[in-house]
Amino acid sequence: MAFRRRNKSYPFFSQEFLIQNHADIVFSLVIFVLIGLMFETTAKTAILFIQPQYNISTMSADGEVTLYHYGWKDCATVLFYLCITIILHAVVQEYVLDKVNRRLHLSKSKNTKFNESGQLCVFYLVSSLWSLYVIEGYILHPSSLWENYPHVHLRFQVKFFYLTQLAYWFHTLPELYFQKVRKEEIPRQLQYVSLYLLHILAAYLLNLTRVGLVLLFLQYLSEMGFHLSRLFHFVDENQHKMFEMWSVGFVLTRMITLTLMFLAVGFGLARSENQMLDLETGNFNTLSIRLLVLFVVCFTQSWLLWKFFRFQLSRTRELRLEQAARKRAAAKQQMQRTLKRDSEGEKLNKISCVYTSNKSKHPSMGNEDLFSL
Repeated sequence: MAFRRRNKSYPFFSQEFLIQNHADIVFSLVIFVLIGLMFETTAKTAILFIQPQYNISTMSADGEVTLYHYGWKDCATVLFYLCITIILHAVVQEYVLDKVNRRLHLSKSKNTKFNESGQLCVFYLVSSLWSLYVIEGYILHPSSLWENYPHVHLRFQVKFFYLTQLAYWFHTLPELYFQKVRKEEIPRQLQYVSLYLLHILAAYLLNLTRVGLVLLFLQYLSEMGFHLSRLFHFVDENQHKMFEMWSVGFVLTRMITLTLMFLAVGFGLARSENQMLDLETGNFNTLSIRLLVLFVVCFTQSWLLWKFFRFQLSRTRELRLEQAARKRAAAKQQMQRTLKRDSEGEKLNKISCVYTSNKSKHPSMGNEDLFSL
């Protein structure tokens, strides 16, 4: 199963060989784990990587329900789905983005941005639809975001969603090496990857999974709008309307995120009766932790807004400078045309004067003799 065209062969275990064949190597590891399911002695270990752990069965009105909580064995599951994500990343790159790139004939810098936006658009689209399906009940009943905290026991869809989110954002770290990302781009990508990992881990470990799901849905929806706008901009550079629509959605997303956090953490959890730190029951509802969570979220949203407004101001200045330069160029061109017309008029006047004087001296001179002057 080859994911990339091989124009040149490299020595085994060399750096270029590893980069060129990383998807095939990871695919072999996944197959090795799946084969482990076939044997009784290794099946228990293989299940540890494939299936979410720490499940318990409880009775409800709908019958027996299986719920999950987190633990250190989740690291093995995240590692396995990290490998799956690397394979899917290579599939999207090889069979979708590379084909589009060959048609668009983009420059190297634009090609890198196009690939980044293409990969993120696919991820944001899938994650937005998935999170929307999971949070459907929370949207209809907002108070369920903080009621009955701590939310230690999770449904399968919720736990699996968080594990795959962690797997995806952790997989972006080795992809920086596999995709040969430029050194200038690495700090920027590490910045937003670290922010995603920080917020997702905090929501998962502090049992704030319900609030985290809603915030991730809003964030992914906003980011998908940005990367879709950038993709359309690469296809048609005169396309700016989608960026304007995204700008409005970006600011609204920040406002809704801050409002929701203050409502759920600052108001809802603050009214809870149990506000004692208890690691065994998973209760982290204390004043210091609530303030820390609010500070991290508010700082992140404020920082994003600051970057957004700074970019918009710099872009506005650039547009004004470009418009001023165009006006100066147009005025200069108009002045040159006027001077050219004036000079041509003066020349014709001189010729006319000479012709008139010669005509008076030689009445027999015709119009065709004008060109001999």
